[in-house]
Amino acid sequence: MASSSNSKKYYHVFLSFRGADVRKNFLSHLHAALDQNGLNTFMDDNELRKGEEISLALTRAIEESRVAIIIFSENYASSRWCLEELAKIMECKERDGLIVFPVFYKVEPREVRRGRESYRRAIARHESKFGKNSEKVKKWKKTLFDAGSLSGWDLKDRDEAELIQSIIEKLSICLSRGPLEVTKYLVAEESRVQELIRLSQKESAGSDVLMIGLWGPGGIGKTTIAKALFNAIEKQFQGCSFLERVRERSNPSDGLVALQKQLLSKILLHKELTIYDVSEGISLIQDRLCRKKVLLVLDDVDEKDQLNALAGKGNWFGKGSRIIVTTRDKHLLTSNGINCVYAVEKLGDNDAQVLFSHHAFPNGKSVEIRRDFIDRALHYANGFPLALEVLGSSLCNRNEAAWESALHKLSKSPDKTINKVLKTSFDGLDQNERNIFLDIACFFKGKIIEYIKEVLDDCGFDTTIGIEILIERSLIKNEYGALQMHDLIQLMGKDIVNQEDHNNPGKRSRLWLSEDVQDVLCADLATDAIQAIVLDSSTPKEMTISPDVFTKMKMLRILILPEVHISSQGPIRLPNALRCLEWSNAPDLEFGPDPNKLVKLCIRNSPIKQLGGNFQNLTSIKFILCKSLASIPDFSSAPHLKSLFISGCKSLEEVHQSIGYLDKLKILKISLCSNLRIFPNTLKTKSLQELHFSDCFKLEKFPNIPEKMEHLRDIYIDSTAIKELPTSIENLVSVESITLVRCKNLMRLPSSIRKLKNLEYLRLWGCSNLHMFPKIFEDSIDPENDVGLPSLRCLDLSVSNLSEAEFLENAFSFPKLTYLCLSSNKLTHLPTSINNYDNWKDVFVYSRKQSKGVSGADVSSPKTVEIDANGREMPEWILPCEEDSVSFMVPPDLFDKFLGLAFCVIHGQLERIDCIIWVTISVNGEKKSWYPNQVFSRDCVRLVYIPSVHIRGEEKPLQDDWTHIQVCFCTPTASIKKRGFRLICEQQEDDLRVCFPTP
Repeated sequence: MASSSNSKKYYHVFLSFRGADVRKNFLSHLHAALDQNGLNTFMDDNELRKGEEISLALTRAIEESRVAIIIFSENYASSRWCLEELAKIMECKERDGLIVFPVFYKVEPREVRRGRESYRRAIARHESKFGKNSEKVKKWKKTLFDAGSLSGWDLKDRDEAELIQSIIEKLSICLSRGPLEVTKYLVAEESRVQELIRLSQKESAGSDVLMIGLWGPGGIGKTTIAKALFNAIEKQFQGCSFLERVRERSNPSDGLVALQKQLLSKILLHKELTIYDVSEGISLIQDRLCRKKVLLVLDDVDEKDQLNALAGKGNWFGKGSRIIVTTRDKHLLTSNGINCVYAVEKLGDNDAQVLFSHHAFPNGKSVEIRRDFIDRALHYANGFPLALEVLGSSLCNRNEAAWESALHKLSKSPDKTINKVLKTSFDGLDQNERNIFLDIACFFKGKIIEYIKEVLDDCGFDTTIGIEILIERSLIKNEYGALQMHDLIQLMGKDIVNQEDHNNPGKRSRLWLSEDVQDVLCADLATDAIQAIVLDSSTPKEMTISPDVFTKMKMLRILILPEVHISSQGPIRLPNALRCLEWSNAPDLEFGPDPNKLVKLCIRNSPIKQLGGNFQNLTSIKFILCKSLASIPDFSSAPHLKSLFISGCKSLEEVHQSIGYLDKLKILKISLCSNLRIFPNTLKTKSLQELHFSDCFKLEKFPNIPEKMEHLRDIYIDSTAIKELPTSIENLVSVESITLVRCKNLMRLPSSIRKLKNLEYLRLWGCSNLHMFPKIFEDSIDPENDVGLPSLRCLDLSVSNLSEAEFLENAFSFPKLTYLCLSSNKLTHLPTSINNYDNWKDVFVYSRKQSKGVSGADVSSPKTVEIDANGREMPEWILPCEEDSVSFMVPPDLFDKFLGLAFCVIHGQLERIDCIIWVTISVNGEKKSWYPNQVFSRDCVRLVYIPSVHIRGEEKPLQDDWTHIQVCFCTPTASIKKRGFRLICEQQEDDLRVCFPTP
């Protein structure tokens, strides 16, 4: 965009001529005609030109002209000055896109091109003076040839007046394609235009038609960028048309037809075509422009029929054409196949300050304005070019007091000019999207998108498609999972609500300011206009209200009151229309007996004792720190309940049996309810996915599972009095994780646990009365002949009461086990499955499986295995090391065959309870594995097996193809009593063929 052709030129026409030939006849008539038609023309009248070079003034005149007319007359080439002038004109033509027309006045074009007649004689004289091989003369000959080859006018036997009229008509057409007027101060536009040019070159093969979308909210600078781009590239096209304000101008009944006429008139150079309807206009555009390389800009498009009427899919135009569409609606572009979309972003801080300063302090005038006032203005505009221009202009030449007053006014209500532009996007929305937008603007800006969807879905809105449309319309953005919007757009949304009633907040649809809420609730201003009340948690409020104040809000659908302490003479009665209720420090609440629309209920720190009401639509319940809540009532009338979360309700003793029969319940979590004793005896919640109990110290019984539950994946039980799990646990056919932590009354697990084929994690930490883990194969007659826990990866039995570990002795029990913890038990020695080499290898290395009576070993899916157990001795088969670093050499025939490496550590004195021991393994000097091992107790044996795939590489072998392996043990906060290693091979005797120590 840097060429001068894109700046506004001073002269329309530059005339190049040999004065003696034409000054007193043709030239004077042409100049008069140009002047009469309002064309500013440069004509050098100086007869006495001196020197060999043209003057700087003449050079500037050529550069500042849009068109150059060269009048080739008989003696034109005899003037060195004319030839230098011609060379400069042709240079500007190539560099800047200067339009050049030759006029052949009483000479033929071939004389100029080929140096015949007078032109041959003139060139001969120049060669005589400067030399035949002179570079200067060669340049003149080339410029004469190039200029003489251009299309222009040949006088021949034509009437001069007729020729001059023809020139005027042609110039009128050419000059009508001048550069567009862009905003007075351009900031950052050049870099954006260059980026768009690069984008178009990347997306198109050059000959293809390309449609480019400029997308962004109103006032972001789309039109300015489109104009700057148009000026930068319009010379490359056979025809150009910039259609401004398409949205606005297409609204009248004949608006699209008028736009079609303008498009054709501009590109076909003022040919007036009759168009009666849009369909005829489409046919004419396709017919007349299908072979023309055109540049077409459609500015501010908001409907698909506008694109269909003016550009179609882009295939109406000739090869190399470019169609640029500016819009606030991204979906409009992508649905029309425009995938080359440029998102116009707000200005950066530096550029925003420059643009604002241009308007607030024009001509660099220094005005003493406090820096914080300028920063407040910049923060308000937040990079929006329109806001920066409007605000800067309005504050120009005002004193500090006016600045302060204006900024205070803007903090309460938006600028009308800015707001009008932004509100256009809102006006084009359907009612569903309008409601979603206003709720986000007033309440939920910056909130997590999933939370917003949950709340607004509960209100009956189609939130997913609504949010997509708002993003496509540039009204909101999804930033890292949260919905954001520009401050000015948010202010526009809030202003729409405030305009509903300036004086009485009780007559507005949405309330978010604490003072407005306090006025409505305490001054009895509530009406049925109020749809939502949402306060943030920044300012705790205390107020006394009437028990019936909310019943006047018959359309209230959202009530979210964090940190609001409300007192009343009785229970607060809530309207039946309410759908979402979130209230911290809520008073006692009351719902009427009639069916209500409540979908989500979240109450915190409330004295509520019992929830009563007809909740047919309820899907989510949270009671948090409601210390007087004694029971969860019969919810059989709430068949849609999906989530029940209860925490810190110390008086809660009973959960009604109906909870166990809710088919749609997915999440059931109860924690810190220390007096809970009664829970449903039976769980038939077919949709349940998560079941959590924690710190329910009096809960003794786990419910019976009479039917298969195919969705329950996670069971977490912590600090309860549960004594056993029922045999029916086998019906948890999809469970993947079972955690029982600090359940000190748990004594046994049912043998039916072996039927949980999808169980991956079984954690029984701190179950101090658990003295036995069931033998997986004991009394197991499986009709499918598939036995064991085939998916189990983690088994944690630490801090329990185990005195033996016979359940580990069968190699088929846990084919995928990678973590086993037996620490802090009553085991007096390492289990045989660990201490005996062959047993350990069968259980943990080979991943033995048995299916349909057939057993086998599998090493195709090697696994890393970690084992923690009580003890002060390493397994007998581990080779001990005296130092914290051990090195050994592996012979060449074993390096590609060994199965893995085992190492063992016994911890000593711990400086703290969560020490880390680092183990690193290096192969031929390159670190291959790095294992942090967390230590929780002393005298604990940590045994780790690492398969060879994590060790082997393509390292260059050392010392006659033997490979050097080094194992290092390190801990900054614990002592290591013993350490050791062993290479594991298929044949046991091969394990010991390593050369140790390193030779």
